[in-house]
Amino acid sequence: MAFEDTEKRFEEDIETYLLTEGGYVKGNQANYDKEKAIDIHQLIGFIQETQEKAWVRYKKIYGEQASKQLYKRLNDEIDSNGVLHVLRNGITDRGVKLKIAFFRPESTLNEKTIQNYQSNKFAVTRQFAYSTANNNSLDMVLSLNGIPIVAMELKNQIKGQSVEHGKKQFMYDRDPREKLFQFNKRVLVYFVADLNEVWMTTKLDGKETFFLPFNQGTNGAGEVGGAGNPENLDGYITSYLWEKVLQKDSLMNIIHRFMHLEVKKQKVVKKRRELNKVSSKLIFPRFHQLDAVRKLVHTVRLKGSGDNYLIQHSAGSGKSNSIAWLAYHLASLHGDDDKSIFNSVIVVTDRTVLDRQLQDTISSFDHTDGLVETIGERKTSRDLKNAINDGKRIIITTLQKFPVIYEEVDVNQGNRFAVLVDEAHSSQTGTSAKKLKAALADTEEALREYAELEAEIEENTPDQEDKLVQELLSHGSHDNLSFFAFTATPKEKTLEMFGTKQSDDSFRPFHIYSMRQAIEEGFILDVLQNYMTYQMSYKIAKNTPDNPELSTTQGVKAIRRYQSLHPHNLQQKTAIMIEHFRNVTQHEIGGRAKAMVVTASRLHAVRYFFEFKRYIENKGYDDMDVLVAFSGTVQDENKEYTEEQLNKTKDGKRVKENQLKETFHTDEFNVLVVAEKYQTGFDEPLLHTMFVDKKLSGVKAVQTLSRLNRTHPNKNNTFILDFVNEAEDIQKAFQPFYEVTELDKEIDVNLIYDTKTKLRNYKIYNDQDIKKLTKIYLKNGNQSDKDLGRIASHLVPIIKRYEELDEQQRYEFRVTVRNFNKWYSYITQLTRMFDKELHEEFIFNSYLIKFIPKNSTEKIDIEDKVKLEYYKLEQTFNGDIALEKNTNGYQLSNPDNVETGIKPPEDDDLLENIVRRVNEKYDGKISESDRVIIDGVTRKAKESNDRLKSLARNNDEEMFEKSLFPGVFEKASQDLYMEQMDSYSKLFEDKSYYNTIMMAVAKEIYKELRSE
Repeated sequence: MAFEDTEKRFEEDIETYLLTEGGYVKGNQANYDKEKAIDIHQLIGFIQETQEKAWVRYKKIYGEQASKQLYKRLNDEIDSNGVLHVLRNGITDRGVKLKIAFFRPESTLNEKTIQNYQSNKFAVTRQFAYSTANNNSLDMVLSLNGIPIVAMELKNQIKGQSVEHGKKQFMYDRDPREKLFQFNKRVLVYFVADLNEVWMTTKLDGKETFFLPFNQGTNGAGEVGGAGNPENLDGYITSYLWEKVLQKDSLMNIIHRFMHLEVKKQKVVKKRRELNKVSSKLIFPRFHQLDAVRKLVHTVRLKGSGDNYLIQHSAGSGKSNSIAWLAYHLASLHGDDDKSIFNSVIVVTDRTVLDRQLQDTISSFDHTDGLVETIGERKTSRDLKNAINDGKRIIITTLQKFPVIYEEVDVNQGNRFAVLVDEAHSSQTGTSAKKLKAALADTEEALREYAELEAEIEENTPDQEDKLVQELLSHGSHDNLSFFAFTATPKEKTLEMFGTKQSDDSFRPFHIYSMRQAIEEGFILDVLQNYMTYQMSYKIAKNTPDNPELSTTQGVKAIRRYQSLHPHNLQQKTAIMIEHFRNVTQHEIGGRAKAMVVTASRLHAVRYFFEFKRYIENKGYDDMDVLVAFSGTVQDENKEYTEEQLNKTKDGKRVKENQLKETFHTDEFNVLVVAEKYQTGFDEPLLHTMFVDKKLSGVKAVQTLSRLNRTHPNKNNTFILDFVNEAEDIQKAFQPFYEVTELDKEIDVNLIYDTKTKLRNYKIYNDQDIKKLTKIYLKNGNQSDKDLGRIASHLVPIIKRYEELDEQQRYEFRVTVRNFNKWYSYITQLTRMFDKELHEEFIFNSYLIKFIPKNSTEKIDIEDKVKLEYYKLEQTFNGDIALEKNTNGYQLSNPDNVETGIKPPEDDDLLENIVRRVNEKYDGKISESDRVIIDGVTRKAKESNDRLKSLARNNDEEMFEKSLFPGVFEKASQDLYMEQMDSYSKLFEDKSYYNTIMMAVAKEIYKELRSE
């Protein structure tokens, strides 16, 4: 018998699975009404079987017209609310309530609800003829109780067809005006599948139809990889579609607990008129979202509460929806005993967008009043306390509200909480996060563990150290608390606190949807593909006969700040930005593209705002306008400015802070200048270009530049113009988060004792000092009107002893105290120390650090002492900053010790010498080839010797420059010469030039490594 490799065989194999294992019956179009796009007979059969009494009443009302009236009422409800709403909520006709489908109950206690769920009729129909106008047919349609809800086109590469052909069929051969294809009237989702890939959409819109990838990733769902799917040695590569998604129970779960109608209201300005635009979109989960939520729910159902989970999903990958879906699932999750696993689900976020989206999403699933409680800006911490104590199922709040109520929450033994954290970072290890744990922790369980270690504690009532014990009990993990942390950029602490420990003691996220996969799938854009850097060179001259002595560090900072805010600098950069915007950006995204200017400070933002306004007015450009975003009040030249005061529409109306995002989206404005605002959590698909005039590194660089990655139907690329950062620095910032981020090992908790020993070696305080303070802090009863004063008084002699240290020792002591407090806070989040003396030392040092005098660094004003003599901007890089693919991921490292570091020398120097030092690096007389040599050999020297930092820290400047560095420089220079002879030959042609460059590089590297 000949081997079958046709599309027909592909259809048959899918149908066979659905009929034998998927819970389907074979579809029959005999009773299907093409014009009405429904099999009303099958729907009536379902109603008669599951709601017999209701159907008898309905027939009494309408008699022989019952069938006709049922369709009319059903169709009216669908026209008003959509088929998704009707499937979930049914219809009501003259007091008779009829369910169109039944969903699986979370609890198995009610047999009737289980029976009704099992009565749902799922039918699979091949070659589904749908049109009254022609003989067109769909490869496959899945129906629920007579209503078609899934349409599929199947393609076979062996016969020269792929998913692209299927997409074109839906776009050009399927008329969206047909009843079957009208948005949210019948079919909920359209799939295109071939032997390798799956794509989907929820709306047919002709050539504007937008398909999303529905693939697992090359290494499988939840693992690091690229676009596509892994091999499947047991069948079709794309079989996960019908086995894990379209199978009856799975599809019903998606319709019930995942799909939702997202309605957006936006203001649009057209021809100076402000219009309200309402758009609707059916959200069907992407495969990585579906997989993450289901795996988390499955694991929690098996293990119960008490474990933490880290979900590393790329920025722009739909984390808000994933959080909403997970919250709803966890809120109704039951264990094998049919009891709820969690009493409340608490979503911790600072994004009002997520607040609103989560509420809207969950209310579309479940109309139970009070299911979601949002503790917004207008509510207090008392409202949060009441919501927790009242057992509200889902609570949305900010972390900052927990410290106020942590002692007031009535947590009884057995209460369990799921805490979902949006954009989890090291802030979760701070005081607020500790008090969140204290508020929710089941302390009875920890108390038993404590009692075993400290036999003195009485059975029911702790002794006089009640307050200390209570704080200790909030440390470490708790069986009644589960954290679910979502982030695209996990740091070391995040990985250890929330990650999953591996067999080799490393930590890894529970689920991964990498930046690489998201980019390759086209779900987000690659923001590094079009990157341009500019480098500035300038020369500053002394402009005063005086030669005052200034702190070198403060002087250099003052000169650089003077240069960055100099009108000529701002004018040059503004001209470049605006002209680039008009020549390139303005023509993107159908002429609607927008740009963001990221500035170094609020003062920079204000001055840039005025410079943009001035340039636009002088040039007579009437097709662009600018907004500015910054917090608080900025004072400049005796004038005060606020965001709301500066932002005005063309008709003179002030733009309030809460209106800025919406106003920026309109066609009236196309540039937004920001200072520490909207660099995270800002979702604007029309944002195409970013102008960067601020130093960025690490997570901050990734979060800021990722504002551009959101997709739009007409958005094909992005662009970044960077005046400050080098391409290599940006590549270094993005690489750890491109695929998967891991941690090599857990922190050594005994580091805290090493730090304590370091502190005690300064002889600043002793055990008696600690006892005096903590006796007041931990005393029973209410705080008296003298207690705070007594604590401050006890610290006076300690501060005096501190001030007797020399400057270097004071610096080291301050850093060590901060390290101790930081590490203790971190370590006690990970494990219960049950060390009362150590905890008392932490309480003492928490107060001590607040009383230690801060360095009085006088702000230096040099504007009347220097002048900008020379200034030039040159393009230094233009192209793609490529990231490396490595499916093993990027491993972060926990420290092996807690280093204090050595404070860099804070010399006073003459103003003219400071000016000379700055010009040594930025003098415009240095040629481009010289700059290449200096920059190249500096980087090579730092990269080629791991011991360079310790050599700089442990030796004086002369020893480093004259004895230790020459060998390092020679090797780096020779290596570069072998790689690029033409570029570096000049180094070896002139000994004087070689020595000059070597000494300049040595000075720069020494200063840099000593200051880290």
